[in-house]
Amino acid sequence: MIDFQTRVSRAVRHFWRVRNRQSTQQGQISGSKDAGQRTAVTGGRHLGGFVALCRELLIEAGLAEACIYHNKRLELPGYFRAEKCWDVVVVVDGTLLAAMEFKAQVGPSFGNNFNNRTEEALGSATDLWAAYREGIFRPAQRPWLGYLFLLEECPPSLAPVKVKQPHFQVFAEFHAASYAKRYEILLTKLMRERLYDATCLLMSTKKEGQRGNYSEPCDELCFTKFAASFMAHAIAYAKSQQ
Repeated sequence: MIDFQTRVSRAVRHFWRVRNRQSTQQGQISGSKDAGQRTAVTGGRHLGGFVALCRELLIEAGLAEACIYHNKRLELPGYFRAEKCWDVVVVVDGTLLAAMEFKAQVGPSFGNNFNNRTEEALGSATDLWAAYREGIFRPAQRPWLGYLFLLEECPPSLAPVKVKQPHFQVFAEFHAASYAKRYEILLTKLMRERLYDATCLLMSTKKEGQRGNYSEPCDELCFTKFAASFMAHAIAYAKSQQ
């Protein structure tokens, strides 16, 4: 039995500690900090703990370490653009087996960032599937695509958000939905529309996150199901090659 909770906890703790360390270091070196919350993300791989975790699980599922790319050679061709850099890419004997994206959002500005994240997630998947349809990854069966999101749990992310309807009514599920709920709706729909094979939503506060504590607001989007999906895909491919 894989202890997912302990391993996810480690990745969550890494996220917050890297953010805090980058923010402190940049402030000390420059004497000033980037605008808003950019300080803690301009330094790099704050989501590296999740990259490492998924890489470990893929190896445990039977894939060779050499076929799992996580530091370099992460570009995949698109249809509407030349290429896009993913966070984890799995290529086995010339076959694209999987690609993963990891994103996070920390307050205080959730509004504009939510729309940006939505557009990125939709665009990345749409671009890859169009390229797949046109045969750019041939020969290959349908690759596995995954998206994991870590959201800060705080009053602004949990507060109801008003919708603007100057011409037409928005869908009912968005009425009075917080940004946390909007992310849950987004990730659920991305998966049900098959833009991604599995999605995951994690939440944690700044204080508790540094201890590795986190929550999973939606069972359908929990990490255990996310990991089980890509591990099953990897195991099935390995067996098909025997």
